[in-house]
Amino acid sequence: MLSAIRDNQSPLERSTIHMPTDDTTNYDTIEYRAATAETPIAQITLNQPNKRNPIGLLTCGELIDALKRTSVDANARVVVLTGSGPVFSAGGDLSAFSKRVSLHSCSTDSSTNQTSKTAPASLVAVLEFMHQLGIPIIAMVNGHALAGGLGLMVACDLVIACERATFGTTEVAVGLWPMMITAELVRNVGRKMALELMLTGKRIDAHEAQRIGLINRVVDTDQLWDTTEKLARTLANNSPTTMALGLRAFYQTQDMSFSSALAHLEAEFTKVLATPDAAEGVTAFLAKRPPVWPKAGG
Repeated sequence: MLSAIRDNQSPLERSTIHMPTDDTTNYDTIEYRAATAETPIAQITLNQPNKRNPIGLLTCGELIDALKRTSVDANARVVVLTGSGPVFSAGGDLSAFSKRVSLHSCSTDSSTNQTSKTAPASLVAVLEFMHQLGIPIIAMVNGHALAGGLGLMVACDLVIACERATFGTTEVAVGLWPMMITAELVRNVGRKMALELMLTGKRIDAHEAQRIGLINRVVDTDQLWDTTEKLARTLANNSPTTMALGLRAFYQTQDMSFSSALAHLEAEFTKVLATPDAAEGVTAFLAKRPPVWPKAGG
């Protein structure tokens, strides 16, 4: 039945359809598919395609809740973040702004379901949590990533996009400014390019996004999931403890002076050397066998 449905979908639609399992949780605005021992990839899908997957306060709260679940799941080695339908995310919920409610406040916005069990949260909280998670997050960009949606994408550790995707900080066209995502942009594309994107509000295509460093790879739409899954499984074969230590050190040092960063990284390398994973990795290398990593300790 489901295979027949997949066969009748367009390549873009097929790239975001997966077999439902008992491990899938439907929130109000996102879908969370837990990792398993066989598939150590947790998948989070922005799931309001009729609204172009807006990033509202409830969505931010649900993203944090899903990431918290991932953080304590021993099966989860990688997270894939994507959007349902033809858009990754068109950005903030402008209906909230029409009521003079800011996306970075803690007030209720128009996307908040009063019956939801998940507390709303800010975009700032989501971006900070993503960089503290210690589990690689891959953005699988199935369509346009704009405004706050672009910020969410850039906050991911790696990004794979289909050829039809476009990217932009379009806020200036409606009298807004991409304040919070500025912090993400300037750490990925540099100050001049970030300002050009923010001041003009222009959209760029996937190849240009790759050229300036916004994304890692551009692939044909019908290869989006296969390419993302292959990369995710490659990462999942690495030591989860080492990746956690490495990712946190990477983000912790991004604003340090050169000397301070070196000192911090030297201390973190000492921690890596002291892990059972380092011992197992070296032993496996010398024995010419694949390593068997201990359970992640964070």
